[in-house]
Amino acid sequence: MLRIALVTAALVLGTMAHAGPNGTIRVVDGDTIKVGDTTVRLHAIDAPEVDQMCGDAQSPAWLCGAWVRDKTREMFEGRTARCTSTDTDRYGRVVAKCSANGRDIGETLVSEGLAFAYRDYGMDYDLAEKGAAVTARGLHGTGVMSPAAFRSAQRDAAQTDQRQAARNTVPEAINPACVIKGNISRNGESRIYHLPGQRHYDDTRISEHNGERWFCSEAEARAAGWRKARK
Repeated sequence: MLRIALVTAALVLGTMAHAGPNGTIRVVDGDTIKVGDTTVRLHAIDAPEVDQMCGDAQSPAWLCGAWVRDKTREMFEGRTARCTSTDTDRYGRVVAKCSANGRDIGETLVSEGLAFAYRDYGMDYDLAEKGAAVTARGLHGTGVMSPAAFRSAQRDAAQTDQRQAARNTVPEAINPACVIKGNISRNGESRIYHLPGQRHYDDTRISEHNGERWFCSEAEARAAGWRKARK
């Protein structure tokens, strides 16, 4: 019975993780690499999109996604990766944990503040992210929106543009990093900001002519005298 149990356990583990792919690394972005001819999405980390911008009240908007990609290239481009695949994502990419020169690539990126622990898919790098945050390494020392929140805001903005186009109106042009809407009441007495996902976000229109504006962070909005919408 023990022999059968051990064989069964080995088969179960074999379906969960597979050796490879292995090969030369070409960096696509902060959480995606090419290993030989295979596109690999690094397991349990999330890095800014290449076109993502960062910034807050203390610093102007800048292309943090491209910066992360370039820093990742400096560390790993052309090196040899040894990977253990765990899954295939909806885009057909192999999801894997990879190492180069004995270093876990995902852990290195999170520890250096170039990526975040993607806890929805595993707690592997939770402590690494907390260490980077405490010491303000990499992105943690700047005004940065989480990649997941950035993607959500982009989807919301795209949906808003589609609704506006259906009404034959001109879509509002916004900085992708600045998605918080600063709205002024009709009597001019209340200045309220709306975050993506809040009840009235999609219906709020920004009129810069009337003093309304976009913000890149809540801290920037509060510093300018706006308060957060209650819903």
